[in-house]
Amino acid sequence: MNSIIKKIGILGGTFDPAHLGHIKISKEAKKKFKLEKVYWAVTNKNPFKSKSKKSLNDRINYAKKINKKNKFISIKCYENKINSNRTIDLIKYFKKKNNKKKIYFIMGADNLINLHKWEKWSQLTKLCEILVFDRTKYKSKSLKSKSYKKLANKGLRFINFKKVNISSSKLRKI
Repeated sequence: MNSIIKKIGILGGTFDPAHLGHIKISKEAKKKFKLEKVYWAVTNKNPFKSKSKKSLNDRINYAKKINKKNKFISIKCYENKINSNRTIDLIKYFKKKNNKKKIYFIMGADNLINLHKWEKWSQLTKLCEILVFDRTKYKSKSLKSKSYKKLANKGLRFINFKKVNISSSKLRKI
């Protein structure tokens, strides 16, 4: 019997647009946690952001285009399949579909700051391990956040790594 637990990562977001920072944390998570696959779950509408500049299809197609060489990354919108844009529902869907696999939810440190505003946020670590990747200018604030204080060492890990100083909001301004 094979005792190796297969592992997957989920990186959710608007990806407006997808960029090297998303790829870099996906690669780092794959390497550091021995993930077999990383799913980019592209949201149609982020409940905390204004409408995306590009259409859902444009964002997915661009994400696929910049990941042609990264066969371990799968890009898709799951909202119609799960009838929700909430992370907790996405993780439950992956948990049910992949019940023998360990699930890691990947996020940037900027998202950790407001994680406590997400629906059923404190239940996430019961379903998966949360990997928070450091982002330029967000480390201090994220490590002082309500979410970090509650979930650190309880299924949430803060990952220090060589960052790419880029963001979707900066790219939209170009």
